[in-house]
Amino acid sequence: MNDSERIREACAGRGLLLDDRQLSQLEEYARLLETKNRTINLVSRKEEAPLLVRHIFHSLLIGLFHPFRDDEKVLDIGTGGGLPGIPLAIAFPSARFLLIDSIGKKITACQQMIRTLGLRNVLVKKARAEELRGMTFDTVLSRQVAPLVTLCGYAEKLLKPSGTLLCLKGGDLEKEIQEALDAATAHNGFPSEVRTVPIEEFDGCFREKQIVIAGR
Repeated sequence: MNDSERIREACAGRGLLLDDRQLSQLEEYARLLETKNRTINLVSRKEEAPLLVRHIFHSLLIGLFHPFRDDEKVLDIGTGGGLPGIPLAIAFPSARFLLIDSIGKKITACQQMIRTLGLRNVLVKKARAEELRGMTFDTVLSRQVAPLVTLCGYAEKLLKPSGTLLCLKGGDLEKEIQEALDAATAHNGFPSEVRTVPIEEFDGCFREKQIVIAGR
């Protein structure tokens, strides 16, 4: 069984069903990401695990614990090479994704990959989270971009009242979570609660990795 089939099986075990076209798109995205990463620093070049596992399946893990609804508006902060937004947009074609990053060449790379993949539910924009005005989202995503207290500050202004912040993070998060909760308590802000979901290992990957879920 190859990596993509094992990913399909792992996702199906938690209720996320990927068809042949979606698997093909995920594989093509891995190839595009690897090619562009040779000239633009989109993801770490030091990791031994395949991109399809280490980065793309890692991003899909969010969808195993948060099934995105039809027309759900999702913001991916600091998307880099399109992670976690592009894999999730492939897996949930009825949700709507906006990917932002402050580095223009990364946004250009994302635009090119999105066009090649034929994705119609994804937009990209060169911007910082604090620059967005007049926009609100059901869900905000982040993958190892900033401390949780910083991400919660962004999310407070960008999320709808019932919205959720979902982060992929690693290491000991106890202090980071407490800082975010203390800051929220100090000014009656976001979030009112934070929980974490440990991620099971996949061929030795994702040790001490967790999904952080913050909400009101």
